[in-house]
Amino acid sequence: MRFFGKTNIDFMGPRKRWYLISLSVIVIGMLSIPLKGGLDYGLDFTGGTELVVGFNKVPDVAEVRAMMNAAGFAKTEIKTFGDPNKLLIRTQTLAEGTVVGDRIKAALKQTFPSLNPQVLEEQKIGAKVGAELRKDAFLAVVFSLIAMLIYVGFRFKFIYGVGAVAALFHDVLVTLGVISLVDGLTPFTNFEIDQNMIAAFLTLVGLSVNDTVVIFDRMRENQKIYRSMSLSDLMNKSLNETLSRTIITSGTIFIVTVVLFLLGGEVNRGFAFAMTIGIITGTYSSIYIASAIVLDYTNRKLAKKQKPAVTEKATYEVIH
Repeated sequence: MRFFGKTNIDFMGPRKRWYLISLSVIVIGMLSIPLKGGLDYGLDFTGGTELVVGFNKVPDVAEVRAMMNAAGFAKTEIKTFGDPNKLLIRTQTLAEGTVVGDRIKAALKQTFPSLNPQVLEEQKIGAKVGAELRKDAFLAVVFSLIAMLIYVGFRFKFIYGVGAVAALFHDVLVTLGVISLVDGLTPFTNFEIDQNMIAAFLTLVGLSVNDTVVIFDRMRENQKIYRSMSLSDLMNKSLNETLSRTIITSGTIFIVTVVLFLLGGEVNRGFAFAMTIGIITGTYSSIYIASAIVLDYTNRKLAKKQKPAVTEKATYEVIH
């Protein structure tokens, strides 16, 4: 099944313009992280106590924060949790057993008896465990990128592996930057870096490299058929031939992740949002990062080989 008919789009022509666009998006996203006070790590990675509290009316967040300060929890994160009647209360204060959670519950019931606060979820993670999880999550992403470099490098040529991994780095950085930019803008986009988010990054790495490998495979097949065709034309032909497959595959995943983001609940929202942005960037980077890097490297390599031959010919003509 072909989603599009025969197309003849010049994908490689404007690649340098897309390099600039990609760089701009990454820079803006990365700058937003320190400007917003760093990434919003989940309890998985920071350690502490987290409660999801339901009220029978919409609570005043400022009053809840004042209550937490009075109870001795100065550094507390409080935000709506999907429903306006629910609050996520997170503190990095640690104590033995359920002491912290019990103190928060007692303070809520004493301060807001008319709102009938009910603890819907409660979680506690130690600081040491959180630090270990944060390190392991970082290593998981790095090792997955190295594994992709080795796999694609052996299956094709090393420069193809470099292009694929550059595209994966691009996907991760763009997705992370977009998450940082939209985090906290609305109650619907309160995101945090937790284990679900890391799972989304690892998933989008796999999906992105799969799309890139399909395109590289078609390029290799066409190189055997169209031996006299320039690499730029060959890449454009291969990209046009795989365009329908790319749209169908990425499009169906995109629809699922959007539905999951809108209807999947608060727990799945961060995962779904990261996957939605990752599918877009992964499809884009397979063309304008992975393929474009291979083309520019090959062209530069050919230019270096041809330059000595031209110089030698010019020298011969001057001498004779």
